[in-house]
Amino acid sequence: MTELLSAKTATVDPAPPAGPDPLDGAREALRRAREHLLGLQDDEGWWKGDLATNVTMDAEDLMLRQFLGIRTAEQTDETARWIRSQQLPDGSWATFHGGPGDLSTTIEAYVALRLAGDTVEAGHMTAAAAFVRAHGGLAASRVFTRFWLAMFGHWPWSRLPAVPPELVLLPSWMPFNVYDFACWARQTIVPLSIVRALRPVRSLGFGVDELRTSAPPPRPPRLGTRPGLLHRLDRLAGSYERIARGPVRRHALRRAAEWIVARQEADGSWGGIQPPWVYSLMALNLLGYPLDHPVLRAGLEGLERFTIRTRTPDGPVRWLEACQSPVWDTALAVTALADAGLPAGHPALERAGRWMLDEEIRVRGDWAVRRPNTPPGGWAFEFHNDGYADTDDTAEVIMALRRTGVPVEPAVLRATRWMLGMQCRDGGWAAFDADNTRKLLADLPFCDFGEVTDPPSADVTAHVVEALVAENYAGTLPVRRGVHWLLRAQEPDGSWFGRWGANHVYGTGAVVPALVAAGVPRRHPAIRRAVDWLLAHQGADGGWGEDLRSYRDPSWVGRGESTASQTAWALLALHAAGHGTGEPALRAVRWLVQTQRPDGGWDEPHFTGTGFPGDFYINYGLYRLVFPISALGRILDTGAGDLEATVTR
Repeated sequence: MTELLSAKTATVDPAPPAGPDPLDGAREALRRAREHLLGLQDDEGWWKGDLATNVTMDAEDLMLRQFLGIRTAEQTDETARWIRSQQLPDGSWATFHGGPGDLSTTIEAYVALRLAGDTVEAGHMTAAAAFVRAHGGLAASRVFTRFWLAMFGHWPWSRLPAVPPELVLLPSWMPFNVYDFACWARQTIVPLSIVRALRPVRSLGFGVDELRTSAPPPRPPRLGTRPGLLHRLDRLAGSYERIARGPVRRHALRRAAEWIVARQEADGSWGGIQPPWVYSLMALNLLGYPLDHPVLRAGLEGLERFTIRTRTPDGPVRWLEACQSPVWDTALAVTALADAGLPAGHPALERAGRWMLDEEIRVRGDWAVRRPNTPPGGWAFEFHNDGYADTDDTAEVIMALRRTGVPVEPAVLRATRWMLGMQCRDGGWAAFDADNTRKLLADLPFCDFGEVTDPPSADVTAHVVEALVAENYAGTLPVRRGVHWLLRAQEPDGSWFGRWGANHVYGTGAVVPALVAAGVPRRHPAIRRAVDWLLAHQGADGGWGEDLRSYRDPSWVGRGESTASQTAWALLALHAAGHGTGEPALRAVRWLVQTQRPDGGWDEPHFTGTGFPGDFYINYGLYRLVFPISALGRILDTGAGDLEATVTR
């Protein structure tokens, strides 16, 4: 540890220019933002911003309802109106605001609009079909899209990868068992295996031949490679699928159904996320569960609670949140308000603290398969997500609870013990599981969309290290190993990769405060290189932005239109590194002041959250508010007396 913490001479920020205090406007901006955030708190104590993704959620909702025979005209019209509003000029649909068109998203949106009655001759539909054909047609779409097409008879089941339900029978020590997959992937694969085994074909009422091309199917990967070997393994599994009958298959289907039912959450969801939710409903229905069965009824009713309806000049629109983030949002809001000067014991913080305590998870989840001797504790992302506590939420909640004034010792002790037990062998922390790192799964033919494992990441490890330091674990072996992991994970350019936020700005904004809190000197080379990277990527307007294309294209790393949340992440890192009052930080503060809305918030259409790097992204409705408040509050070093709250609710 000593050599890793070796230091060079510290750099000193130049004195700010003479004249009016450049932070005067920031104080007023912070006051307005804080009052705006206080006004968004629910009476029960929580905060939750809308969580926007892309139109595949809405298209698949209509296809699910078509599959189950419950689609209504009102749902269809409102959803179709929303999908049309998100179409790009070239006829496609993107996976994030400002991003390029995506083939599979466009196919699913097109099918949903055909369900709504849009004709193939309509201008927006001919443009969409032309985009699909130009990008390879149905055959070039991702596996999940072709599964949907197969369920409606527009793609042959025989040309889809095998997903045998017998996977659920494999013990946890065998390769390819369901616990080798990340929690979000295993919850999707198990119901998908039932659907794949039963091969349903139901009617859409129309064809999609206009989306096909005459291009030959892609050639399989070379046999001498790992993808090539797994491709041949998939062909063998497909041969087994064609003859799978008898007691083993029936037992596997029964066990898979039991596995699914056991993991339904109290709100009717599966993991609180859309993909396993829709596949679980279809899988159980295919196995004979009627729509009025308590499990299916709860699942369908739960979807309504994830549905956002708004009025537009063109009429009402309806869209679905892929998941919800009240625990995460509440922890971040509490931290922001405390950074902005609200004292522990303030009514808003006390309400939030009591609500978060009520959300503590005291039961074992799938994480216990790899950590059977770790007692339960901690928090999850959702209102009801007891099966999947995660270390990231738990870390943020621990730090937030300490600032509420509510007695929290037993819950925090349990959560801290759980986080320590979830440390991976290499010293880092992942979000949901420990040592979930089997890389060969990514090369399986049915794993062509999103991350399928949950390895340690810099942002999660940083949050856990920071929380453990706050709980007086600085200098302990787990924290030292976490610090070493973070130092090893630094990119050659000085940044850190952001797994759950966009992208290197997020990773760096999380890691620098954690390292400084853990005792790494601000003059340490790793900190200095991170600061240099941030300063080199500051926008001409004073803000920071990083386009989500940076996950696939290195030319976008650290580059993009400035956003409030990403500017705040950079400011948090600069403040922690001792550069919070230098000219670059003051330019960023001015940018936040100048772009603030009159109501105290900020506009942020750009997505800055990440679900699956390279594939699936999120626009968190509160990121644009909570992170600027924290950044401004820390830079101003506000005292409670300077910003006495006028909103107490």
